[in-house]
Amino acid sequence: LMTLFISLPTWPIVACKLLRVTCATQNLSNAVLPQIKLRSPLLKQKLMIGLLINLLVFTPLKAQTFSELEIMLEQHPRLQAMKYQAISDRELASSAIGLPDPVIGFGINNFPIFDPSFDEFIPTNKSIGIKQRFPSRSLRRARSAKINAQADQINEQFEQLFSSLRSELVALLHKKAEIKQTVRLATQRDIKYQQLNDLIEADVGGGRTSVFRLAEIEAERAEVSRLLAELKAQTTQVDSRLLYLLGTIPTTTPPPEINPVYVLNDDMVFYAAKVASSAVKASDSGIAEAKAQWKPEWGLDLTYQQREAGTNFEGDDFVSVMVSFSVPIWSKSNQAPKLRAANAKQQAAKAALSEAQRKALAQYTSAKATYSAALEKAEILKQKIISIKKEIAAQQSSYESGKGTFAPIIDGEITILKLEAEIVIEQSRSQIAAAQMNALVVSQ
Repeated sequence: LMTLFISLPTWPIVACKLLRVTCATQNLSNAVLPQIKLRSPLLKQKLMIGLLINLLVFTPLKAQTFSELEIMLEQHPRLQAMKYQAISDRELASSAIGLPDPVIGFGINNFPIFDPSFDEFIPTNKSIGIKQRFPSRSLRRARSAKINAQADQINEQFEQLFSSLRSELVALLHKKAEIKQTVRLATQRDIKYQQLNDLIEADVGGGRTSVFRLAEIEAERAEVSRLLAELKAQTTQVDSRLLYLLGTIPTTTPPPEINPVYVLNDDMVFYAAKVASSAVKASDSGIAEAKAQWKPEWGLDLTYQQREAGTNFEGDDFVSVMVSFSVPIWSKSNQAPKLRAANAKQQAAKAALSEAQRKALAQYTSAKATYSAALEKAEILKQKIISIKKEIAAQQSSYESGKGTFAPIIDGEITILKLEAEIVIEQSRSQIAAAQMNALVVSQ
């Protein structure tokens, strides 16, 4: 027995989906299930119920707010993998401070082979020992700091990636809204073309215009059909990308108008620069680790030896203690190359930081230019619409006075619809560029 809890506002949507799903399952039952010769009506019923539940679960029933989409975006597998990697590095950094485990050993020393006995030979004894290594504390701290720096770098990469994915989400929502409005305007254009076609046919019949105008209208209607087909394909592409980002296809409207953040002279406000800077810090820790490897590693050996008393000697027990430390005799071929490698890695990180700053600034400048150009072009198109509306008003007055035809008025309305479609594209382009600008800049 299964109970579905669905909020009241979604019931009409669910009812429609249930109707479509019922038809689909009935068709599936008629087309597929007889072919596999199901003898059990119960099994057939279970298959239909399973299909119904899957279709309901994986089909969005309501539009989420943009804040809810951001929460869903944070659960993206790629972001989650980075989170767990950072957690793993933190744990490794903590373990790098700890000492290695002690080694405990048991043994029998100087045991006679041909006359086995524990009380006949003076050196014979049973022993238990413990060994403990003490790596340089400076080395352990340096290794821990290096791993922590790597975790910090992953955190910066997480923020950068989330900002980038959020920007893409905003762009996709704007693109989807743009496609929807463009389809609406194209449909209106097609209606206007039909009206114009009827007028031209009447004028051709009266000998007042050329038949070639009908061919032009037909070609323009074919262009509208091509545009609608292309927009349908773009909708599928946008939905597939939304499915990758969120795991579902939302019907959410784009967020309110985005105001881009303007960068002055501080290059470090870019996410890319922060990620590269964290790599430089990690390289600093690598140098500290390489230098610490010159310091000695200490060791302590403690052994207790138990002897049995014999006829000619007392069975006194012994305790042996040994302290050891490493000497960097081979530093020229061991530690020194490691330090040179760490220094070279630091220089590479600094060069990467400079490259990241330049690249981010170039991307920001390009997006800023696109944003400004799109706004400017949208304003120019709006002024054109105002001018055309004035011309339409003049043509309307002329037509009402009996001096002209209605065709120029429809032509003007079609031109306005084309310009409005261009404005929709430019407004969407400006918002996408603004989102790209903000995605590059560290949020305050």
